[in-house]
Amino acid sequence: MNTQHTVDQLQALKLHGMARAYGVITSQPVHLHPEAHEMVAMLTEAELQSKLHYRTQLFLRLARLRYSVLPEQIQCSAGRNLTREQLLLLCEGAFIRNGETVLINGSTGSGKSFLACALGRQACILGYKTLYYSMNRFLEALATSKVDGSYVKLLNLLARIPVLIFDDFGLQELDHPAKLALLQILEDRYGKGATIITSQLPIKKWYDYINDPTLADAIMDRLSARVHKIDLKGESLRKEKTN
Repeated sequence: MNTQHTVDQLQALKLHGMARAYGVITSQPVHLHPEAHEMVAMLTEAELQSKLHYRTQLFLRLARLRYSVLPEQIQCSAGRNLTREQLLLLCEGAFIRNGETVLINGSTGSGKSFLACALGRQACILGYKTLYYSMNRFLEALATSKVDGSYVKLLNLLARIPVLIFDDFGLQELDHPAKLALLQILEDRYGKGATIITSQLPIKKWYDYINDPTLADAIMDRLSARVHKIDLKGESLRKEKTN
């Protein structure tokens, strides 16, 4: 039996997980080879895991997360006002399936972006396409899309993406077109896509920040209907790293 020929055929069929597993199995002594049905099961599982890994890596590249951080790296404590149970609940992914919002509030260095990126990474692992924007980059993308004619395409993309992250909301002033675009995105995503927003501006001050009573009411109504609020406390984590 020409095992290399079989490996080459599996590679040609893009069954790379199967090819690797088959090569490992057939390199072992014959008396250690599994029965036929066991081998089929092992090869199938290997291919499934290979495809899941490839999908996760692809989604992570497309997400453009600011930080590569795992949920296990997030510090949970009473002092930070974040429990392990809260984090595990979000990592389970129900908020994504239900199209809910996660609002993460806290002072500079409290770990808002870290937490948002950890949830974004977990979403990719669970099989959900994710897209990260700092508000700076989001506003730049809006302005550019209006110049090159891709504005509607951008709004449609942001409406369809299962998990959308807006980081550092409230740091830069929003002009009227940006407020309208934000409302349109939230309206299109309502109940369909999960949105994660971080801000060092207390949520109660968002109305003043938006600075338009009608639009503020509409935006906050869509953000607060299905929401998980996390108010991070404690010393700056950046200070801890430098000590």
